[in-house]
Amino acid sequence: MPTPPRTTDARRRIARPTLAMLPRIGDSLSFLYVDVVRVVQDDTGVCAETTSAEGDITRVYLPTSSLSCVLLGPGTSITQPALATFARHGTTVICTGSGGVRCYSGTVPQSLTTRWLEHQVRQWSDPERRLSVARRMYTSRFEVTVPARTTLEQLRGLEGQRMKALYKLLAQQHRIGRFRRAYDPDSWDTQDPVNLALSSANTCLYGIVHSALVALGCSPALGFVHQGTQHAFVYDIADLYKAEITVPLAFSLNDSPRPEADARRRFREQLRLFKLLPRIVADVQSLLAPEEAEPLPEGHSVEIVNLWDPVAGSVPAGVNYAQEAPGDD
Repeated sequence: MPTPPRTTDARRRIARPTLAMLPRIGDSLSFLYVDVVRVVQDDTGVCAETTSAEGDITRVYLPTSSLSCVLLGPGTSITQPALATFARHGTTVICTGSGGVRCYSGTVPQSLTTRWLEHQVRQWSDPERRLSVARRMYTSRFEVTVPARTTLEQLRGLEGQRMKALYKLLAQQHRIGRFRRAYDPDSWDTQDPVNLALSSANTCLYGIVHSALVALGCSPALGFVHQGTQHAFVYDIADLYKAEITVPLAFSLNDSPRPEADARRRFREQLRLFKLLPRIVADVQSLLAPEEAEPLPEGHSVEIVNLWDPVAGSVPAGVNYAQEAPGDD
């Protein structure tokens, strides 16, 4: 007996997503990096294919429903049907440099929740909350408790002292003379190898952080310590990892004849070691909303589109709120 067609109400119920249906950032397959492949859609699904010198085609099918972000590296092409499938599954697609260490552009699906963007704006728009996030950033960076009354000026002073002490320690370990951090694009070739390697590694770090923020739906421009640039929040989050990753890496390359290229290559290796992308996501969530950093229980209903109300908060969309005029039937 043929199955009767679904009713309009049934389709509406199925179309309403739950958290279990939405891609979860915390899943083990949240981020996928591919390069030197062609991403296409066929009758089975989305696959990444490569062609050997003999003309043999190898296909690997991608778990689109389990991915929240796909990073497309150099040598990658993607077809429009494949992009459309990613969009239907709520997957962010980002064009990156080799190893994911740049973020050139990104496509954000319509179904991407604004939950973390709203948390970011809420914390950023209130001076007290913004300062509180800045304190949590400092605590996360240096694993020290910051008094609640600490001002932003005092935080900058504490940060400067910590970084100077770190530079001095690493300079002694690598038997380097007095080191001073300098960044001068106009005199790039005259800088010492450590500064060149550090600038190169930091640029790679910014690309990874930018990719994570786009995948979360946050605004890279709304920073809590930095401001005045479209990458202000990128610089804020990247600062959490410099003392642990990029600064020691740069000092280890003080004798390298090609410090910039070696820093990029070594940094890509360290990305796999530190599993940095999931860590960035967890840290951003903890900074913006510590009480909501863990995913909601599966099966919790999530509305993709709501309307904002200054009194009621969030009200359902798709409802006609026009009041009937007196005498209307």
